[in-house]
Amino acid sequence: MKASRLVMAVTVSGSLLLAGCGADRGSGPGGQDSGGDERTIKAYDINPQPRANVKDGGTLRWGINEFPTQWNRNHVDGNLAMAAVISNALLPSPFTSDEKAEISVNRDYVLDARVTEQRPRQVVTYTLNPKARWSDGKPITWVDYQAQWQALSGREPDFHIVSSTGYQDIEKVARGKDDHEVVVTFRRPFGDWQALFGPLLPAATNRDAQAFNTAWVNKIPVTAGPFRFGGFDQTAKTITLVRDDTWWGDRAKLDKIIYRASEQDSLIGAFSNGELDVIDVGSSAPAYARARTTTDAEVRQAAGPDFRHITFNGSSELLKDRNVRQAIQLGINRQAIAQSDLQGLDWPITLLNNHFFMNTQEGYQDNAGALGAYNPDKARRMLDAAGWRTSGSVRQKNGKVLDLRFVVPSGVQVSKAEGELVQSMLAQIGVKVTIKAVPSDDFFTKYVIPGNFDLTPFAYIGTPFPVSSSYGIYANATGGQSWNANFGRTGSPAIDQAMSRAAQSLDPVRARAATNAADRLIWQEVNVLPLYQRPQMVAVRRTLANVGARGFFDLRYQDIGFTG
Repeated sequence: MKASRLVMAVTVSGSLLLAGCGADRGSGPGGQDSGGDERTIKAYDINPQPRANVKDGGTLRWGINEFPTQWNRNHVDGNLAMAAVISNALLPSPFTSDEKAEISVNRDYVLDARVTEQRPRQVVTYTLNPKARWSDGKPITWVDYQAQWQALSGREPDFHIVSSTGYQDIEKVARGKDDHEVVVTFRRPFGDWQALFGPLLPAATNRDAQAFNTAWVNKIPVTAGPFRFGGFDQTAKTITLVRDDTWWGDRAKLDKIIYRASEQDSLIGAFSNGELDVIDVGSSAPAYARARTTTDAEVRQAAGPDFRHITFNGSSELLKDRNVRQAIQLGINRQAIAQSDLQGLDWPITLLNNHFFMNTQEGYQDNAGALGAYNPDKARRMLDAAGWRTSGSVRQKNGKVLDLRFVVPSGVQVSKAEGELVQSMLAQIGVKVTIKAVPSDDFFTKYVIPGNFDLTPFAYIGTPFPVSSSYGIYANATGGQSWNANFGRTGSPAIDQAMSRAAQSLDPVRARAATNAADRLIWQEVNVLPLYQRPQMVAVRRTLANVGARGFFDLRYQDIGFTG
């Protein structure tokens, strides 16, 4: 069960929102053999075991670094990594991805799905598994697909959606030969059609904006997976899932999964003390070292479809001038930040110079050009030309000081270190940086999403679909005001047109060319400053099977468990 579209999957330790990615092709983070570096980069590292080797029963204790409140992942506030980690055990998705990002139907929900017509319209026909049911007993039918399309089409602004990518290209969703056949007709081609309808929500919570926006706030009202919702404990910050005995697929091996939310620094302590079985180590070298020395534990590593970056808020009074954003970008030494973040992690250091493709993916090319280089001298000249003159150690213009708010989630040392490095670098070009640490649970909902920052670091988490998963991050404002998942709040019709060409092409070569054309424009706009492809590092108990650093692989939650 995978996150689709713009999985703003967000985790603040070094994983977040989503980025787009294609198949994992290269042998190292350079996209080719990584310069004589003999370290093996795995596509996934989850200790894959057949179900027969996994014991029945047990409770898995899983550490997470935020406690989501909005559980509708198609809502702009719910497109979080931790919400995905949890709800992937609970909700349907018609397709699943392997470690090579190869897509196949998820037969627990869909028996067949294919393009049945290409002209005059692209038509996709889904044959649903008639055994599939929601936890309230209702069957999963074409009606659920129709309601999701209508909610995410972008036609109704009262639905606070993450992205309408793909759904806006659909002309109609209709009943086929029976309730378990879905016929989707597109008004224009959409190459990433397999990215749609995952996660699927029931029609009842998609039919009107009130339900869409509020039915999943501090609630998980309905499920349809190997696990069902067991309850929240707001005091202990835990979310409990229990095996669903009405599940029609392979019976879940675990009795229960308990997710415990805490700040990142606390999670490694709890793991080392034996209180947790799984945590995302993120890019913290001290946490990595501590996890590796924990008794009966190991750190599983893989090349993630994720990238670390700094988002520039183009709606900020101080950064609304693109020339100023470009100057600030030139004043940031990305290589130094990458070396600092990845030091001690036994991971090759390679800068990422593309917003859509990871270094290890077919289609990757360096589009950064001069704007990707560290050039403080040019940065100073550009700021002078923009009217920001040095007054003492800090630049001013019209009585305002060029003082940028660098917002970070508290307890995340990687973010704090990045802020301190940027603070030191930008001081050299006369720009003041004020680091503001905020509670992890508030980081996205109160700061990133509403645009209450100037600069902020986190990571986008990718999917196998390079454009559709990232489209919303870079799309221009709708109606001239709503930025949806574009937290940089800058865009242009030209960027939208290039991304649309990529999304509509059924030819992968043309799609990649259009994607790179969009990427070159985004480098000019300065919305997201990519740093590096983020390694996935997940600390687990040695006896845990079928979980860890998953790369593009969609976990089968029913297969997760202990071997000893």
